[in-house]
Amino acid sequence: MADVFFIYLIGLMVLTLATRRPLVEALPAAGTSSSALVLVALPLSYAVRLHAISLFGPFLLLFSLVITWVGDTAAYFVGRAAGRHPFAPHLSPKKTWEGAVASFVGSILVGVVSAHWVNIGLPHLMGMAAAGNVAGQMGDLLESAYKRSAGVKDSGALLPGHGGILDRIDALILAIPVVWYYWLWIYSPRA
Repeated sequence: MADVFFIYLIGLMVLTLATRRPLVEALPAAGTSSSALVLVALPLSYAVRLHAISLFGPFLLLFSLVITWVGDTAAYFVGRAAGRHPFAPHLSPKKTWEGAVASFVGSILVGVVSAHWVNIGLPHLMGMAAAGNVAGQMGDLLESAYKRSAGVKDSGALLPGHGGILDRIDALILAIPVVWYYWLWIYSPRA
């Protein structure tokens, strides 16, 4: 990982200095490009680490994806049907507390159901689901803040009506590393 980061920095330096743009313009552009590496690539690299855990890795990666997808789906439908109290109106005006609670409950239910298929223990599955869900919701807000700071509504037009690719993975950006660290710091020492 350190080698890739070093090569990235060298490439960024070469591109920044070789450009014909004034440094006043080139340096902020380089900073924006670097933030994408830190915001998206680095956290999602934990998917590889999570998958590599012996015996449970593939399950844990799928678990991270499912708690995020179920949480997002529950938040969307409950928020649209019953959402009355704004969650973070300055960052994401359509998100509600009702949707956030539904997201949390949905992820916890995934943890409960998952206990039937894997021998990890219900308290740990619920703990990973809870921590992953909260991190996922924060990742969603982080991506919204990132878009607001850039002055854009959508992060792309590849998926019309979805706000862009970042909106499809924003919760995973923090959920996957949190599940990894839960496993590493809380579950593994007790295993």
